Amino acid sequence: MARVVSLFLPRWPTDRLRRKSGAASPPPEAPLVLVGRTGNRRVIVALDANAQALGVGVGMAVTKAQAMVPGLIVLDADLVADQQGLEKLALWALQRISPVVAPDPPDGLVIDTTGTDHLHGGEEVMLTSIVQRFAASGVEARAAVADSWGAAHAAARFLRRRTAVIPPGESRAVLRLLPLAALRLDNDTVAGLSTLGFETIGNLLDQPRAPLTLRFGPAIGRRLDQALGTLSEPVDPIRSPELVEVRRVFGEPIGAAETIARYTSKLVEALCLELERRGLGARRLDLLFHRVDNTMQFIRVGMAQPVRDPKRLARLLRNGQETIDPGFGIEVMVLVAIETELLRDRQTVSSLIEAPEPDVSDLVDVLANRVGDNRLYRFTPVQSDVPERSVARVPALSPDTGATWEGDWPRPPRLLPRPEPVETMALLPDHPPVWFSWRGVRRRIRRADGPERIRGEWWKRDAEMGTVRDYFRVEDEAGERYWLFRSGDGEHAESGSQRWFLHGIFA
Repeated sequence: MARVVSLFLPRWPTDRLRRKSGAASPPPEAPLVLVGRTGNRRVIVALDANAQALGVGVGMAVTKAQAMVPGLIVLDADLVADQQGLEKLALWALQRISPVVAPDPPDGLVIDTTGTDHLHGGEEVMLTSIVQRFAASGVEARAAVADSWGAAHAAARFLRRRTAVIPPGESRAVLRLLPLAALRLDNDTVAGLSTLGFETIGNLLDQPRAPLTLRFGPAIGRRLDQALGTLSEPVDPIRSPELVEVRRVFGEPIGAAETIARYTSKLVEALCLELERRGLGARRLDLLFHRVDNTMQFIRVGMAQPVRDPKRLARLLRNGQETIDPGFGIEVMVLVAIETELLRDRQTVSSLIEAPEPDVSDLVDVLANRVGDNRLYRFTPVQSDVPERSVARVPALSPDTGATWEGDWPRPPRLLPRPEPVETMALLPDHPPVWFSWRGVRRRIRRADGPERIRGEWWKRDAEMGTVRDYFRVEDEAGERYWLFRSGDGEHAESGSQRWFLHGIFA
């Protein structure tokens, strides 16, 4: 079943203007409106949250708004720049989220995420991550995912939630409660329906369509079917002239798995020739299948390093072919190198003394495309005394920087995701525990070493100015070794809670 994300940017014109202007932008607390012309009148076409909170609204005359709000900042709207900004956002989403992304003017994007959400940790995690990324860039965003473009568009704009996941098959129930404007009908049609007493989409669903079509035309029925998913509304993905792309159009639709695999290899060979001509290697490929029923399916693969080997790339794409349903046939196949890097040929030097380093990049690519590249990583040391800050995740094939941990005290190979509280008994201030109880099991301590005092990093947070932790390495009667710490120095309340925690386990 198709799954479509609608990304709604309710303050896009003003957010874009502030972000582009940088240090020269209006103060964040100042009310800001953007104006355009309707005939000879200058009216507000966009505004920020500050202006809206003061009673200003879209469509209001500029003179009235200025009389209402002293100090109102008034700037000219730039619809062309807003559209170009949406296209840049769509290209960003194309590289990071899904192969099928398009602008949804004037204030959003539409993203077909069918079969790709597991690569982002699931739909809820994916939506939350998207919204948080935009918020970090100063752009307010809301996102919803549903079975159709129309349902996702309506949920993102009218459910008033930052993220909304409409489970498969439940779009109708959600749509029934939403206002008529959620159907993407023109203002005249919405006004006419309101005059007749229709208030929600559910009111329309309960009525025969023939009288509505006779009076208002086919738009109402078309929008209802699109929102319910009974009428296809394909997303025409955005493309950049800079992308390396090859395509194959078939005179007769194809559907056999062997045929699809054969033409996949041919497209990869053609793409690699073009990449070689440009001196590039592919880091991410999208293989799109245009079916005869006007729907699209796709395969996305990523590589840890730039690759230009046709056999290797074709194998990665064929590994994902089992997810493709050709339906009544595929009439166009398009292969796009979404992300590329410079790739220089390297000469292999043989050595009679040292064995060459094994190349595991092919294995990393296979695993990353199966489970998601965000789940395949390695750890690298970070200079920090606080244990949970002393490691960071980096891509699996990141170059070794030679960084290491400093200090004479050993560290456990396994740190818990977060320190877990334990019950214990110890003689304050410097003695190790006699026993501790963790996860319902009481363990008597036979040996202990410590304390190792670690102080808070006051330059990062004021709250860590006087905090300390006293760490102990302990061994229980079964020979298991643990890493415990007391929050505080055992004497002064301001140094910590004086509670005990288990933070790591030694091998």
